[in-house]
Amino acid sequence: MSTHILITGASRGIGAAIAEALTTDATKVVALSSADGDLADPATPDRLWRTSLDRLGGRIDVLVNNAGVFEANPIDSGDADWLEGWNRTMQVNLTASALLCRRAVLHWQERASGGRIVNIASRAAYRGDSPAHWHYAASKSGMVAMTKTIARAYAKDGILAFAICPGFTMTGMAEDYLASRGGKKLLADIPLGRVAMPDEVGEMARWCALDAPASMTGAVLDVNGASYVR
Repeated sequence: MSTHILITGASRGIGAAIAEALTTDATKVVALSSADGDLADPATPDRLWRTSLDRLGGRIDVLVNNAGVFEANPIDSGDADWLEGWNRTMQVNLTASALLCRRAVLHWQERASGGRIVNIASRAAYRGDSPAHWHYAASKSGMVAMTKTIARAYAKDGILAFAICPGFTMTGMAEDYLASRGGKKLLADIPLGRVAMPDEVGEMARWCALDAPASMTGAVLDVNGASYVR
C-alpha cells in the first residue's frame, strides 16, 4: 500500500526538494503551494486539508509543514503595521501548521492508523534572528515546541512528530538574506564553509517521513553546517 503524503510550501526551494525526495513509486504526494490558497487566511488550512484528503482517496499518512514567510518587521514601522506583520507571520508559519497538525492527529485517531508529522522550523528557533525578525524566530520556536508536545501526547497512538531546523539554505530567500548581511562574513561563521543545499533538507525530511525509527519521535534535527550546535 502506498504512503499518502501532504506537503505545504512545495513550489520551490526546500519544499520542492522535499516533494522530489518523497515522490517515489511507493508514495502518492499532494504538493501544495501558495497558488492553492493563502495560509494567512485562517479558513485556508482546513479547506486545504479537505481537498487534499479527497485527492489522496480519503487517507493521509504523512503531513509535512514547510510553508512559511520571512518578512522584515522593523520595530519602528509603526504600531499597527508592526502588529499586522507579527500576526501575519504567526498565522502563516505557526497557526496554519497547527491547524493542519490538528486535522492530521484527529484523522489518525479516527482511523486508529498512526501517522507522521514533519515540521520544517529553523535554527532561529534556538538562536533568534535579526532585530527585524522577532516574529519569525518566535514562530519557529513555537513550531518546535508544538512538535515536541505532539510527540509526547500521541506516541501511544502511533503518531510520530519530528522537527527539522535548517540554517541558511541555498534558496531565493537565503540568497537575499546573505546578500543583505555581507555573504562572505556570514559564511565564515559556518564551519562547513557553505550553506546547506535544498536536497540535503529534502533527504532529512524524507527520512523522517518514511524511515526514522519510532523511538526518535520528538527529535529536532539541525541542518546548519555546525554553525549552531545545541
